[in-house]
Amino acid sequence: MLELEYEFREDDLVNFNEAQYLNSKDVQSQLNKNRWIVPSIMVLVGTFYYYYYGDIKSAAYIGVVAVLWALLSTKVMLYDMRRQVLKQYSEKEKKAMFGTYTLTIDPANPAYLFETSPSGKNKMAWQELVRVEYGKRYVYIFITLSTALVIPLETVKKGDLEKFAEQAEKMIERYAG
Repeated sequence: MLELEYEFREDDLVNFNEAQYLNSKDVQSQLNKNRWIVPSIMVLVGTFYYYYYGDIKSAAYIGVVAVLWALLSTKVMLYDMRRQVLKQYSEKEKKAMFGTYTLTIDPANPAYLFETSPSGKNKMAWQELVRVEYGKRYVYIFITLSTALVIPLETVKKGDLEKFAEQAEKMIERYAG
């Protein structure tokens, strides 16, 4: 029997959503527009002010704002996304979500992944799980294409995460359609 115990925190939820957010093609397109197109237009306006009106102060001000926009717009968008993610959940939902999780792969009942969490006990059929993905500081066991069990490397209390993740991958492949 393989068992893994870890702590799931607010930061882990935010990091997972941030990774999902940044991997979206629409979001990447929006970030590029905010980072390059808007400042480029601002620089053109500043250039116009300089050549048409001879106003170097206004042109410089617009140029500085354009550079700051290019540098800070991504950080502001990510900060807003983090704030929105945390605002989605009530205090009761957060209490049921954050805390100690235990995942178990039981050879006596191999068709399911067993989970004990602050919200109670749950069993998930391997055939319904999507995949295991590895990040820099996390391992994700995807339940759907956009929902996952997020396992932070730094908060694993008991068990071998590498062996557990490998076994989870094998189980998902074994029970896949």
